[in-house]
Amino acid sequence: MEAREIRAYSILSKGDAPIALDEEHFLIPSQSGGGKYRVSHLDGWSCECEDFKYRKKLCKHILATQYWLKLRDGADSNELMEIEKGAEAETNCPYCKSANVVRNGNRRVKVEVRQRYLCKDCKKRFVLSPIKHVKGNGKIITLAMDLYFKGLSLRDITDTIYQFYGLRLHHETIRRWIERFTKMLDDYVSKLQPKLGDTWHADEQMVKIKGKWAWNWNVLDSKTRFLIASNITKGREIRDARAVFGKTKEIASENPQEIITDGLHSYTKAIKKEFLPRRTQLTHTKLRTIKQKPNNNRIERYHSTFREFDKVRRGFKSERTAQNVSDGFRVYYNFIRPHASLGGLTPAQVSGIPMDADGNRWLNLLEATAKDGSKGISKEKFKLKLRSGTHHRYALRIFDHNGNEVNAKDNGFKSHFDDMRNASEFVDFYKSTNPNYDFRIERAVE
Repeated sequence: MEAREIRAYSILSKGDAPIALDEEHFLIPSQSGGGKYRVSHLDGWSCECEDFKYRKKLCKHILATQYWLKLRDGADSNELMEIEKGAEAETNCPYCKSANVVRNGNRRVKVEVRQRYLCKDCKKRFVLSPIKHVKGNGKIITLAMDLYFKGLSLRDITDTIYQFYGLRLHHETIRRWIERFTKMLDDYVSKLQPKLGDTWHADEQMVKIKGKWAWNWNVLDSKTRFLIASNITKGREIRDARAVFGKTKEIASENPQEIITDGLHSYTKAIKKEFLPRRTQLTHTKLRTIKQKPNNNRIERYHSTFREFDKVRRGFKSERTAQNVSDGFRVYYNFIRPHASLGGLTPAQVSGIPMDADGNRWLNLLEATAKDGSKGISKEKFKLKLRSGTHHRYALRIFDHNGNEVNAKDNGFKSHFDDMRNASEFVDFYKSTNPNYDFRIERAVE
């Protein structure tokens, strides 16, 4: 059974029945809560959703309408059994994949009440959600990610979520969400191979790290506007240019016929060493002036988009942080952000990557990531760092099991914990042995 058929059955199982305007036109609610889509049956079936407009295939809304019409007109027992089977297809146990699942009460969290299930085979209980063990839900987390990459600061995001959802969050919680989930998304989308054009654009952009300038190298496909790779380096040597081209070969299935760059000499040797040893018929177009054609305007346009986002950040604290944010922005640019020059589609859609473009694209991508990981997105582990001091001025101090301060190189300090309870007990011990210090627990995703 295809994914669209399963989603269509799920729509009916939730009670979202189509509204018949007449014999040929129907309204069906959007699953993201963004209004209704108009489904028509004239010469053929059509829908207003982006999935149908782009692929011209029967979308989940059309399929749900067809199944609903069968039920309304009186389907036979076999058809009813098939619909019920499809409605339960997404309620399989994530641990043993068994379909022997029953409802087992509700799980009440801060922002909603979630349906809980029990697997009769492995006896495990679970909630059908790709995002678990967090204070919010998938909608709030993806909203925070979307606002972040659209240019809002962390504190502005916390204020927005509190105003609209009444949920109080610390800005560091938002930062950890973004760092955690964008890394998972980047790992997932890096496995997907887009169908790219024959011409690539390459250029570098200055970013500030700890008050000093570094370079953000980018390679973009001219036809689909797909940002193939990004890489942060401190210099502009040949090895730095080779690094970003090396990333492109891991994603692109074929080499381009032309690469357009500026006059930087590092590009010439980097392209020769990365592509030409394969005897590839590749042309390196080296632009000498801004007015020369073909130009590099398409990647310069991406740099303008990234600069709007970068201004709010006011620089990065480390090269690793800059790389993580750049990778996250690449996910946003390729899979989330619609492009006017592409007719309102994303580069991923134009490059032929199958994805659900309806409603919340972030959440659709997270659900695909969870399915790829079989058990969904797991709970993050905590790393404990003991920082001591007063008035928000904390210094890193390491203690042995007797509570005595030691050199950081000595092996007498437990720093990794699987849960906060164990970490808190460990810190309580140091508070009792070192009453002059005020300790703070810091969490970081491993």
